Amino acid sequence: MPPTAAFDVAAQHRGGARRHARTARACRRRAAILGRALPSTRCPVPEAQAVAHDRDEFLGHPKGLFVCFFTEMWERFSFYGMKALLLLYLLKYHLFGDDAGYDLLGAYGGLVYAIPVIGGLLADRYLGMRKAVLLGGILLVLGHIGMAFEGEQARIVAGEVVRDEGALQVFYLSLALIIMGVGFLKPNISTIVGRLYPENDPRRDSGFTLFYAGINVGALFASLICAFLGETYGWSYGFGAAGVGMLAGLVMFVWGQKYLHGHAEPNDPDKLRERVGPLSREWWIYLGSLGGVAIVWQLIQRTWTVHGAMHIIALLLAVWFVYFLVTQCNRVQRQQMITLVLLIIGVLIFFTLYEQTYGSWVTFTDRLLTKDLFGAADNAYVPALPWAVYALAASPPLMIAALMASDRGRGDVAKGLVVLMGVGLFVAIAHDIVLVKQTAGSLTFLGAFFIVVLAPIFSWFWPWLEKRGLNPSKPAKMGIGLVFAGLAFLPMVAAAQYAGASDAMASVWWLVLAYFVLEIGEMCLSPIGLSAVTQLSVARVVGLMMGAFWLATAYSEVLAAGFGKLASIEVAEGATLDMAEAASKYSDLFWLMVWVGVGSGVVFLLLTPLARRWMHGVK
Repeated sequence: MPPTAAFDVAAQHRGGARRHARTARACRRRAAILGRALPSTRCPVPEAQAVAHDRDEFLGHPKGLFVCFFTEMWERFSFYGMKALLLLYLLKYHLFGDDAGYDLLGAYGGLVYAIPVIGGLLADRYLGMRKAVLLGGILLVLGHIGMAFEGEQARIVAGEVVRDEGALQVFYLSLALIIMGVGFLKPNISTIVGRLYPENDPRRDSGFTLFYAGINVGALFASLICAFLGETYGWSYGFGAAGVGMLAGLVMFVWGQKYLHGHAEPNDPDKLRERVGPLSREWWIYLGSLGGVAIVWQLIQRTWTVHGAMHIIALLLAVWFVYFLVTQCNRVQRQQMITLVLLIIGVLIFFTLYEQTYGSWVTFTDRLLTKDLFGAADNAYVPALPWAVYALAASPPLMIAALMASDRGRGDVAKGLVVLMGVGLFVAIAHDIVLVKQTAGSLTFLGAFFIVVLAPIFSWFWPWLEKRGLNPSKPAKMGIGLVFAGLAFLPMVAAAQYAGASDAMASVWWLVLAYFVLEIGEMCLSPIGLSAVTQLSVARVVGLMMGAFWLATAYSEVLAAGFGKLASIEVAEGATLDMAEAASKYSDLFWLMVWVGVGSGVVFLLLTPLARRWMHGVK
């Protein structure tokens, strides 16, 4: 998936710096759990700590982790479910041309990855993580409810496209609400996970691994449910399912507050309550978020504004960076900062390639690939709904029941409920992949599927290499990841050439192979993330460089849209798709992506020895 894991890395660094200052408060919270008075400067005795420890943990981790897991799972379910449908909805229902559809997709993606920089800062300084997540969740629910309103389908009258402008305005407003909601929720739910663990807790990494699994489970089920419903029964059903999922995540988060033990509260509540004019600072933030929705509502309709702003910001950052290197850095700092920017550029290139999965790969699949993985269309068995609907709907009550059973000391019952939930999810996925005919949007599940499959392998593989002194450096992993990202487009080239030569749909298994290779590339990049920013940046500008990292990710969405437009297909009214012409355009785009990925990867590999020296010991 896109760089969601880097949010988790950021959470670790943002949460760790303030941990010692919260020691006294943590002790008082544990005292409250035990129901006894303790001196404010002393922690509970070891026996009391053990009792609190048993009550507050499940499966070896804080119970708050599972609350965050399910909140994030549902948020990603809603986000990727909507994203899998977005481009197809624009092209097929509102009859956007390919160029306009790609432009809107790029503007939306760019804003989604830029706004969390602001949401994270506001939560850190004023709002606190709990209130930021609640605000983000409410905005997301409202946005997904709005997306379920279709209005009248666009039609062509006398050669002109006539659209329901009122429905389009609701659509744009819904996108704005989702963008702002992600901005407040996404960075802060990850930060809460980081705060659940004491400093240097050895379980921390495995906790984030579980949390990251929640991200990918949500993304996996999103495509299988939302995209399938949207393309099979109607767009409003797919978007509505995404909204119901986000509401479930919000309910789970509110219910599970007792397991967070105050870790998500504002750092300075008095500062938040302080009045600034007629209102408190907290209410100004809420009003500001609504003002931000209004601004984004207008921006998203003028995609050239968003794209142009991204270009300008990139130029300004480049100018500032050169100035900072020349005037503010010594030799070691200069070399480390150059290496950092090189890695950020690598991330930008990778996700420019990766985001084709929600752009040109989706339209190519829709137009030139078969959709049936295992011959389900030839069988008499046609399920009314994917089984994933039932399994995912059952997972929150099962998890809540498991945590409540654990609270009452019924550990065996709690574990049994979790096993039942896991078996149900596995059976549902297997059923839906094998027996349900897929759609162009639902096949985006392949990205999350291969992450789930490959993540355990790579989590073993990197330490195995490390023990033997063979673990590649960050620049080398970046180069390897980019090479694989480029190679992932070769199966797509083969599929395009087959479709063009035979005037028939190419096999969907070319797409499966492409996703497999692409996700190997992501597994190579995933250890880099924001940890490189904190390790290589000059300390006084680390916040700015983190912002630059996220803006680079946002900029990759804009660049991905620009590349996708190279394969835009415009079919005249009453005409049918010219498969040979379409296949030729897609083939040219995919070949370009091959050379961009492989070429930039080779450059990174050639620069690796120099970059390692310039990192000055940073691993």
